Amino acid sequence: MSFLGILGMKANDIAIDLGTANTLVYKKNAGILINEPSVVAVSSDNKRIIAIGQQAKVMLGKNPDEVKVIKPMKDGVIADFQVTELLLRDLILRAQKKRLLVRPRVIVCVPSGITEVEKRAVRDSALHAGAREVYLVSEPVAAAIGADLPIEEAFGNMIMDIGGGTTEIALISLAHIVVHNSIRVGGDKMDNDIINYLRKKNNLHVGLLTAEKIKTTIGSAYPLKEELTMEVRGRDIVSGFPVTIKISSEEIREALSETVTTVVDSIKRLFERTAPELAADIAERGIYLTGGGALLKGLDEKISKTVDLPVYVVPDALECVVKGAGKVLDDIDHYREVLIKRIED
Repeated sequence: MSFLGILGMKANDIAIDLGTANTLVYKKNAGILINEPSVVAVSSDNKRIIAIGQQAKVMLGKNPDEVKVIKPMKDGVIADFQVTELLLRDLILRAQKKRLLVRPRVIVCVPSGITEVEKRAVRDSALHAGAREVYLVSEPVAAAIGADLPIEEAFGNMIMDIGGGTTEIALISLAHIVVHNSIRVGGDKMDNDIINYLRKKNNLHVGLLTAEKIKTTIGSAYPLKEELTMEVRGRDIVSGFPVTIKISSEEIREALSETVTTVVDSIKRLFERTAPELAADIAERGIYLTGGGALLKGLDEKISKTVDLPVYVVPDALECVVKGAGKVLDDIDHYREVLIKRIED
C-alpha cells in the first residue's frame, strides 16, 4: 500500500465514548464530531432506525406502540446488543461522512470493572458495525489523559468519572490503574431518585426528561449560597390530572442525598486500599472530577468537605473521556500500555 493510502487509513480512525447517557465520537485529525444522547428510536421489529440521539431522546415517554425508544446502554455496558450495533454503525458512518471506503480502527472507552464477557460484547458490536480493529481503554484512564494528568510518572493521580450509569474512581501511577472502584451509580440513578421523591412527597408523577431537567437546573449536593426554585409539571397520582407545583433545591438535595453519599463513600473505600505513598500524593494534588455527574452543583465542595482534600472539576468534564481516547488514538504506539486489549478482526 502507498504512503498516502496508509495515511488515509489512519485518518479514518475514530474513538468512541459509548456512555449510558451520552455517546461521543472523536475522529483522528478532526476532533469531536458527534455528541449525542445514547438513545435510539426503532420500529417495533427492531429492524429500522427511526431516530438516534437527541431526536430520539425527545420521544421518550411520548412514543406510540409502533415506535420503541431504547437506551441500549445500562450501567456503562451493553444491555441491548442489536440496538447498540445499529447505533455504532450509524455513528461510524456519520464520522466517515457516509463513505466507508476503508474500515476504521476504533477505540472504545469501557468501565474499569468490565467483565470479559462484556469486553467481548463491546468488541463484537464494534466489529459487526464496521470496525477493522477494536481497542479498549478504561474510562478513568482515558479521562485522566483527557485531563492532562501526568499518568506516566511515578506519582499518584486520582480521577473520578461520574457518568450516567457508572461512577469510576481510579488511582493511576506509571500509566496503570493501581487501585480502582467502579459502582453502578450515576446520573441515571439521580434522575430516578428525583422521580421517586416527587411521587412519595408530592404525589406527582414526572418522566425521565423532566427529572433530568430538574437535576441540571436546581439539583445540588451541597447547600447553595442562594437556594433555587422551579415550577414542575406532571400528573397528580391521586386525581390523575396534569398539575404544576413549585419545588426547591433543598428538596432535590434531599432526594439526591443517598446517591451522593454512595458516591462519596466509594472514595473512602478506595483510600482503604491505597498505599501510604500514593495517598500522600493525592493529599498534595487532590481529586479530579470528570463526566456529566461532576457538573452537579456543589458536588466538588461536598466531596472536599467530607474527605478533607482538594477537589477539582475538570474543564469540559463531559468531553474529557473521549478527548483522552482521542489522544490515545493519535499516538497508539506511545499509549499502548494503557490499552486493555488489542483486538483484530
